[in-house]
Amino acid sequence: MSHRVNQSEVFTNQSRKYIKYVTALSCLTLGLTNAELASAHKVEIAADVGATLHIQPNDNPRAGETAQAWFALTRKGGKTIPLAQCNCQLAIYAEPHSPGEPALIEPSLKPVNAERYQGIPGADITFPKPGIYQLQLTGKPKSGANFQPFKFNFEVTVAAGVGVKKNPVSSQQTIDDVAIEKNLSSFPVWAIAIPTVTFLGIAFGVWQLQKGKGSAD
Repeated sequence: MSHRVNQSEVFTNQSRKYIKYVTALSCLTLGLTNAELASAHKVEIAADVGATLHIQPNDNPRAGETAQAWFALTRKGGKTIPLAQCNCQLAIYAEPHSPGEPALIEPSLKPVNAERYQGIPGADITFPKPGIYQLQLTGKPKSGANFQPFKFNFEVTVAAGVGVKKNPVSSQQTIDDVAIEKNLSSFPVWAIAIPTVTFLGIAFGVWQLQKGKGSAD
């Protein structure tokens, strides 16, 4: 009887250690996944205006391919500043660049709907070659709008592309479905596989615990 009790205790301790291990692994997986999703957009703040930059697809533009960039402008308190209320201009520089150097590209801005934002500034951009670029967005309030003038500088890394231009999302077309599709296609396999292994590990630990109790009886 003593031998069976000791064996049960061994199984119980092993099961508890196994459950702690897979639980910690699960927490680590969720943390890494959330960190990856949170890093998708770039955010800058100037005076009383904040700006969030997102570039389709997946904040990973490629040289020679048309990408759509949009800027979610918000005032303190979260109120959106649409393009209709802002004299905004976008200038793109290849890095490094000198002060006073003319912009490489000056895309025209147009109102777009993205996520929960309506009519915010957006532009179709084709970066000529891989490298680091600076996207400079400046803006002043139009008549009736109430916010301070701003200037935001966003650093963007452009990867090598195949030179095939993709059709951008049209003006004033909601791009939520496009963003969801791109995010799902780029979602890491390990973020799905590890939770599955975690569940199986916990189930195995519980089975071992029950087996140990049965041996003790």
